[in-house]
Amino acid sequence: MRHDRIDSSLFATNRCRLATQLGQKALAVVGANDVLPTNADGSLLLVPNSDLFYLSGVEQEESVLVLFPSAHDPLLREVLFIREPNELLKIWEGHKLTKDLVRDISGIQTIKWLSEFSKTFHAMMCEADKVWLNENAHPRAVVESQTRDARFVRACQDRYPLHTYGRLAKLMHALRVEKQPEEIELVNRAIRVTKGGFERVCGVVRPGMYEHEVEAEFAHEFIRNRCKFAYNPIIAGGANSCILHYNENDRPLVEGELLLLDVGASYANYNADLTRTIPVSGRFNPRQKLVYQAVLRVMRQSIQNATVGKLHRDWVKEARALMNEELLGLGLITREEILAETPEEYAGRKFFMHGLGHVLGLDVHDVGPMNQPFAPGWVLTVEPGIYIPDEGFGVRIENNILVTESGPVDLMAEIPAEADQIEDLILSGRSRS
Repeated sequence: MRHDRIDSSLFATNRCRLATQLGQKALAVVGANDVLPTNADGSLLLVPNSDLFYLSGVEQEESVLVLFPSAHDPLLREVLFIREPNELLKIWEGHKLTKDLVRDISGIQTIKWLSEFSKTFHAMMCEADKVWLNENAHPRAVVESQTRDARFVRACQDRYPLHTYGRLAKLMHALRVEKQPEEIELVNRAIRVTKGGFERVCGVVRPGMYEHEVEAEFAHEFIRNRCKFAYNPIIAGGANSCILHYNENDRPLVEGELLLLDVGASYANYNADLTRTIPVSGRFNPRQKLVYQAVLRVMRQSIQNATVGKLHRDWVKEARALMNEELLGLGLITREEILAETPEEYAGRKFFMHGLGHVLGLDVHDVGPMNQPFAPGWVLTVEPGIYIPDEGFGVRIENNILVTESGPVDLMAEIPAEADQIEDLILSGRSRS
């Protein structure tokens, strides 16, 4: 565990919130993700299951949490199953969680070894009428191989076909989208580290540097602050800035071009998601600045538009209307194109073809019921962009915000975003070197 210990009261609160949704005689099962293979005998590092972490703080492979709030036996109302440490595991894989440590991390008192799962779970199922099972129900998920969750769903339904089953993901999405104060502070810590990485890069960026050298500056700042990359960083110079998910990061930076940085730190599994577009030379040229300021205006107004009760689709519609006017002013579209647009095809799509923003938290593209109105506690990204391949550059600017009853709070307000702020940051860094 690279991060500081999180108070177990957060996980206990999350379990209590879920327990109220399960119903009588109902239990829920949440398990760890698979450790995925690479080539030969290699494997990737475990990516913690976000739901398991949300409910327990546990990040170890093969762990299984069973919640049965109405169980007759109080000791079976919260049970966490973990791998039993042994000398062989200690030699090859190092530290594994002990029962006492899991109690401290999670606040769960009944901790059992995985070898006890089948017998204990059977006893619980004999008492339960309904079972809530989990799946990756993100609308943009592409699941090409069977997951640990899917295997358990099939095995459970085969063994207990007469139970009623429910989709746990729907309950978890509604809970996770409304962040608790402790979660917001963890997001803010990731944001502060991301800010440090951005300022570090602005202090060293030069024509002739390579994109991967810029990536290395972020890595240095993130790792030394107990973070990792929230996602594969996009370090896109020149025409690469028009590639939305550019990942090569291997091109030299050229005088007069722009550099798009879409990078975020992850701390304790909570993520930041920042985008800035900066001039490699230290100064935007007039055309670049016009486009940059147009994008910035759309971002600023879209932040103000992210209010309690707003539907995501209406928020996006407002942003597209704003963007159309900016694109008109830049000479990229005509008034006739705006008047002729349809709900399926808005006028500015050629230059702003992606979404305005998404929920953020334990996953970068976090879960949440996006067909429901924004509510207090939602954390959103706001990321408009204009991409002009014919002119060899794109501009995207992205901040993370918190929706509150009194209006949206810009969590990245302290990270320079105005064109002159960015120019000053780059040029002052060069004057010190």
